[in-house]
Order: sequence, then C-alpha cells, then structure tokens
Amino acid sequence: MNIWLATIGEPVPVKAGPRDRLHRTGYLAQFLAGRGHRVLWWTSAFDHFRKTHIAAGDETVELGPSLRIRLLRGRGYRRNISLARLRDHAEIARKFAAEAEREPRPDLIVAALPTIGLAAASADFGARHGIPVALDMRDMWPDIFVDAAPGPLRPAVRAFLDPMFRQAGRACAQASAITGITDAFVDWGVQRGGRKRSPLDHAFPLGYATEPPEPGELRAAGESWDSLGIREGGGFTVCYFGGLGRQLDLLHAVQAARLLESQDKAVRFVLCGGGERLQEYRRAAAGLSNVLLPGWVDRAAIYTLMRRSSAGLDPLPARYDFLATINNKAIEYLSAGLPVISSPRHGVLFDLIESRACGISYDPGDGPGLAALLAGLAQQPVRAAALRRAAGELFRERFMAETVCAAMADHFEKISQLGANR
Repeated sequence: MNIWLATIGEPVPVKAGPRDRLHRTGYLAQFLAGRGHRVLWWTSAFDHFRKTHIAAGDETVELGPSLRIRLLRGRGYRRNISLARLRDHAEIARKFAAEAEREPRPDLIVAALPTIGLAAASADFGARHGIPVALDMRDMWPDIFVDAAPGPLRPAVRAFLDPMFRQAGRACAQASAITGITDAFVDWGVQRGGRKRSPLDHAFPLGYATEPPEPGELRAAGESWDSLGIREGGGFTVCYFGGLGRQLDLLHAVQAARLLESQDKAVRFVLCGGGERLQEYRRAAAGLSNVLLPGWVDRAAIYTLMRRSSAGLDPLPARYDFLATINNKAIEYLSAGLPVISSPRHGVLFDLIESRACGISYDPGDGPGLAALLAGLAQQPVRAAALRRAAGELFRERFMAETVCAAMADHFEKISQLGANR
C-alpha cells in the first residue's frame, strides 16, 4: 500500500532528530515501511520541542526505499499556547493541501488530531479523491484552549475558536475511522463528528520501542550522568522527563525534595526537560543537594537514567483530557520497569497503575504527600521490587511499540481494503 501519515509536533528522525526518541507516528512510519508499504510522512520543518527550524525551507528527505518525509516549513512559534502557533499550523495545513495534489494518490491517510488544520485538510483530500482517512485522536483540541483561558474570558475564547470547532467536527465526520490513544479519546472524536461509533473506531495505546541506543551513545550518556553524580546504585532516584512549561507545575516536587533533605532521607530528584519554567525551578531548588535539573537530555541519556532510577514521576493536571489518557511519560517509565509515581488519584492512568499494582498516586500539588510516599517506598525494598516487576510485565503485555504498531498496521490495512466508505 501507499500510506500517508500526517502528523506534526513529533521528533523527526532527520538532522537533529536522531538523538530524540521517536513518538507514535515515528514508530508507525518505520514499522509500516518495514512491513513493505510505501510511506510518506507529512510533517513540519519546525522542531516543537526546541522551538527551532530543522530545514531552511520545504524539503523532502528519503529515509530508505519505502519511507519519505516531507518537511513543510511554517513561521514557527515561541509559546505552545499562542496565536503564533495557530498561524503556523494553518500555514502547514495550506501547504499540505497544495502539495498533496502533486503526489501520487495514497491508498490510505492516517492523520493525527491535533493539529486540527492538518487533520481537516487530510479529511478533505480523502473525501475529494475517494481515499479512506483514519483520524488518530491525540489531544482534545480546540476544547483545551477554551479551558486554558481564565473563566470570565472563556465565552469569548469559545466564540473566537468557533471556526476550529467546526473544522474539527467536519474532519471527524468525514473520517472513515476514528482511532485514539484510549477509548475515551476515540469516544471524544466520534462525538465531535456527530456520528455513532463503528467497529473501525478503535483505541490503540501509545507504544515505546525496546531497542536500546547505540553502544557509543550509551557510554557517553553513562559518563555524563557519572560526572553529575548520578551513578548506578546511588540511592533512591526519582526521574522525570518532559516539558517544563506552564501546563505542568513541578514546584511541589522541589518542595518534597526540600522536606526529604531536611529529614535526612536519601531520595533525590532528576527532573529533565527544557521550557519556560526551567530557570524558575532551578532558582527554587537552589541549595538543594537532592535535586538536579539538567535541562533537555537525549534518548541515550533517558535510557541510561531510567536504569539508574528507582521510580518515575508523572504528575498530570486534573483536567478531563489528562484524566482520559495514559501518557508517553508513564509508558516510558514502564518500559524500564519503573514504578509510576502519579497524580491525581483518579483517571485512566490512576486506574491502570492501581489495578496492576505498578505505581503509587498522590494528590495534585501535594509536596508533603509526595515526600512521605517516596520516603516510605525508599524504606520498603521488597515492595519497590514488586512494583518494578509489575511495571515491566504491564509494559511487555500492552505497550511495546512493536506490538502496538503491528495491531495498528493490521487495522489500517483493513480500512484501506474497505475503502473510503465506512
């Protein structure tokens, strides 16, 4: 089959990208190409995580005989929640709509939502040419933009974003299938399209690859962590990987670290990631010997640190879209057999780690509660070992990228065979 993938905002395995771990579309692109399909991945030339462009203009990159990447350059943006980001996404969607007409017709399009513009352009293209389109629900746009606004402003923001609501609804209505990272996300997409859920509307979890980085990369990562005092067997280490932006507040983790240090508890935090709050967190943690904020780290550093850690921290905002997801961070920790230390104490992730006994949860923003939880776990090696075993078992059972991608490929092949009509 000739398959198009339309997703922006993920690491792309070109130029600066190879040091990043792949996400859902990256894994799927490589898997489908390895399965013998011809794959064209439409994406942005803008690195969402570093906020820099990876190409001077529109560019096509050949990654082998069966996999191409079309990099479409937009204007970029500095803040995740901003008008500049919406303008950038609209520009990418317009470029896709124009360039798609110049490519050989695909047998199937798999487009992620978000972004709304690219998903809608994909659905429009499929409807125009009789090509089946699967929309993969990753985030609940544009609803979350309304909820991010102060209460009194929400009606005005909702009115301003009405074109995006209508665009998302049209895309979901046109799609041959709705997929998503959980059933709650599939149901959201089905409802957004004003349609009934069909057998082709199916949830597939996020997956994580088990293949380690290259030996040279691992040696360099190990030496780097050694130089920072993060060595194997160096005590109870809690790691975190992710953006340090406005959406997530880690000040309570710094508060927990301060309490643990004052109590002479051998627990340390390594909080990895870049973002607008990195310097704020560094100032808050000044003088603490049990907090390290190294900034952005590559996939080899992530792989190595997880295997030197005792648990992974995954605090989520108590918002409906986060409560409906099992996020990349949690699955990343499970891949290394790390217990997931999560908040809040409800939602899909909470239910999963409680039912599988592979983590512990606490209330949002509760620094003292987090400190007590970690101090207790550090003193219970038998319990910690049981949590680790359960984490590894759950990952192998449900979240291995190879298994997830195989199931998705089977499903997409079925959709292609059925054609554009549901």
